[in-house]
Amino acid sequence: MGKLQLWLLVLAALSGITAQEDLYRKVFVFRKDPSDAYVLLKAQAERPLQNFTVCLRSYTDLTRPYSLFSYATKAQDNEILLFKPKPGEYRLYVGGKFVTFRTPEGRWDWEHVCASWESATGLTEFRFNGKPWPRKGLQKGYTVGAEAVILLGQEQDGYGGGFDPYNSFTGELADVHMWDAGLSPDKMRAAYQSLRLATRFASAEHP
Repeated sequence: MGKLQLWLLVLAALSGITAQEDLYRKVFVFRKDPSDAYVLLKAQAERPLQNFTVCLRSYTDLTRPYSLFSYATKAQDNEILLFKPKPGEYRLYVGGKFVTFRTPEGRWDWEHVCASWESATGLTEFRFNGKPWPRKGLQKGYTVGAEAVILLGQEQDGYGGGFDPYNSFTGELADVHMWDAGLSPDKMRAAYQSLRLATRFASAEHP
């Protein structure tokens, strides 16, 4: 198991200066509502995925639908999507299909989520603020495609584009991590507690 090496290319569609930088405890602020801002990530290890885990922390007062993490390939725009259609509900998409996890309605505070999936069993795991939710089945035997465009803050309806501003994120995102395996309960707990995990992660480009 290893953390996927992700390279942060563009923030809010503006160019900048590239520098290797750990995104541990970095915060991205999306200021407009609806927003045209996004963070574009590129996975250095461009290979199909049989398993993955995505963890992130968000802070918003939105009540409309919004996307947090969008991983699209040329064959499938919702290859991996972490989406919140309304308060108290998260959806995890794999290969265009999704499962729903219902959570306590927001108290206008930071929310931390971890979502993982494994192809061999189709099992998805979801943790909300460190607490595990019942596991669900999704896309057993599926393989997540490589050469993806990965965006924070926008949902892709096409490969790297096709944004609907009313599915955009407004607020703050932090502690975004992705692994090419399912995390153990201890590592998910460590991610929630903002502890530094074994890394090969990220560099940033700032506007």
